[in-house]
Amino acid sequence: ASGTGLTIVVLSAFYLYLSPKLPSVESIRDYRLQTPLRIYSADNKLIYEFGEKRRKPIKFEDIPQDFLDALIAAEDEDFYSHGGVSIKGLLRAVTHLLKTGRKGPGGSTLTMQLARNTFLSLEQTYSRKFNEILLAMRIEKELTKEEIIELYVNLMFLGKRAYGIEAAAEVYYGKTISELSLAQQAMIVGVFKGPSVLNPI
Repeated sequence: ASGTGLTIVVLSAFYLYLSPKLPSVESIRDYRLQTPLRIYSADNKLIYEFGEKRRKPIKFEDIPQDFLDALIAAEDEDFYSHGGVSIKGLLRAVTHLLKTGRKGPGGSTLTMQLARNTFLSLEQTYSRKFNEILLAMRIEKELTKEEIIELYVNLMFLGKRAYGIEAAAEVYYGKTISELSLAQQAMIVGVFKGPSVLNPI
């Protein structure tokens, strides 16, 4: 019982120390999607893009269902039932770490990935991981699952300066995400795991 009490005290201290430093939910909801300057011809043909990031925001309702199904299956099968953190996933990651001494897959939910890749640093520290968990829980409390997915598919880096699935579909296949075949959509889902090395190029 004393060990449990100590754990609660330590976690509470972490929360009180780290929570004020997290971005507000309003800043998350109002996150501006940086899009490049696009130059078009008189007949509406794209001539050139200026900007470091290629991005074409897409609404949740415009994401193909096959893509959504593949994304949830590959990245976070419990997405619709957890509150930002998957205890099962964290236990799987901790077990792998204890058995092998190496960081393994399965610890981060889709919401935790969104928090880490867009609002936190990527440094490998325990305080950053705790921040990631706290921010994921805050995101889940304030945003709907659909809003979280919409942010995720628009903000995540997918290689070759492409941010978001619509830009990735254009960069890799010259099409919109809804025009891709099932195999091509699955390829885009696979890129989330390693944008620089797992992209089709």
